[in-house]
Amino acid sequence: MKEIAEAIGLSSDWSETGRGDLPSVFRVSDLAAASMAAVGQGVAELRMALGHGAADISVDRRLAALWFSDSIAPQGWALPPAWDDLAGDYLAADGWIKLHTNAPHHRAAAIRALGCVESKEHVARAVAAWQAEELEAAVVAEGGVAAQMRGMTSWAEHLQGRAVVAEPLVAWGEARPASIRDWGGAPDRPLHGVRVLDLTRILAGPVATRALAGFGADVVRIDPVAWDEPSLAPDVTLGKRCARLDLRTDNGQARFATLLQKADVLVHGYRPDALDRLGIGADWRRSHAPHVIEASLCAYGWTGPWAKRRGYDSLVQMSSGIAEAGMARLGRDKPTPLPVQALDHATGYLIAASVLAALRDAAAGKGVRNARLSLARTAALLQDYPSETMSEGPLTAEAADYAAEVEHTTWGPARRLRPAIVVEGAPMHWTIPAGPLGRHVPVWSTGPLKSGH
Repeated sequence: MKEIAEAIGLSSDWSETGRGDLPSVFRVSDLAAASMAAVGQGVAELRMALGHGAADISVDRRLAALWFSDSIAPQGWALPPAWDDLAGDYLAADGWIKLHTNAPHHRAAAIRALGCVESKEHVARAVAAWQAEELEAAVVAEGGVAAQMRGMTSWAEHLQGRAVVAEPLVAWGEARPASIRDWGGAPDRPLHGVRVLDLTRILAGPVATRALAGFGADVVRIDPVAWDEPSLAPDVTLGKRCARLDLRTDNGQARFATLLQKADVLVHGYRPDALDRLGIGADWRRSHAPHVIEASLCAYGWTGPWAKRRGYDSLVQMSSGIAEAGMARLGRDKPTPLPVQALDHATGYLIAASVLAALRDAAAGKGVRNARLSLARTAALLQDYPSETMSEGPLTAEAADYAAEVEHTTWGPARRLRPAIVVEGAPMHWTIPAGPLGRHVPVWSTGPLKSGH
């Protein structure tokens, strides 16, 4: 998948080790290895820009595929369920639709649109009376998230599908003459001292900032006061300090401004107009911190009629034809998505690689650039790579796939997968174990970590 390196602007070679494929009608393991390799390439090229010399890069294909699932294996405790009881695929009058109801307000929106009792049985009965496209529109109009299952041909003819394929995989902004702070990265930790402000949630953004933390970045994740991700936090909070701010208040925005002014990178996953509506849009951010590199992501692309639509990996797979392709090619009687949330994970690593490329260029005096990516555009890349063969059974982790040391998370001990990315002279590792959201105060690291909300 040479398109990845070309889109980000990377030229370093990399090699692949390990064997193993996720069973899919698309080349998901190739996407996993290539997107992780882009991070390794970015690290190596940043090291060179900092004067630390060249480095060999390799990616363990098996580990890369495993990281696209869960990186953590709890010891004596269990992860909460990933889905609530109403989420899932339902058969409408003319086809399938996915309801994503994990967030309480999205669950309530789906129930309002359906006008039924809040139970799986009643939801299924109510959905069956709707045309899938009409129900999708009704749920979205209520502020919820849903996706009709479309075929790849249907998506290619859809106004949003056409808009997405016209966008670049990574949309780069014009370079600004601002200078980036000298963060003093070391040869073995090239991102040591880089401050990354993380305004992302499920799932691509947290994957991106976890990768950056693995090479030394000081990541502060900011979440709304009432937000939680109990099933994901053990996987994606590794290496980060997690705080809360209410960005709807003057005090929250003032504290955010203080963080932003001292940051080097901002990663956010808000829809195109969401930060503007909060009063901290692009003009506000440029006036407060013109030096900050921004990497932003959305679900359905940055142009077209769905540019402002909420979405998640599983919904984009339904909309773009991926779930239908799996169902058709495998002869299944229900939507068959990818075996992992590959759009989220791959986009996350592409975001991290884009940040590294932007830091490389800024360190070389080429100015500051922003990057924009989307899950739907990553889906379009994957759809260009159908799988010719299917591996037998799921790819599961074995004892040798885990690091030797046990990670002591807030919830209890856990085993963490070994890094799949290997950069010679700059080993990937994390210094902060995973823990709940909101456990730190929203400040940059100046010494020992402080707990608080």
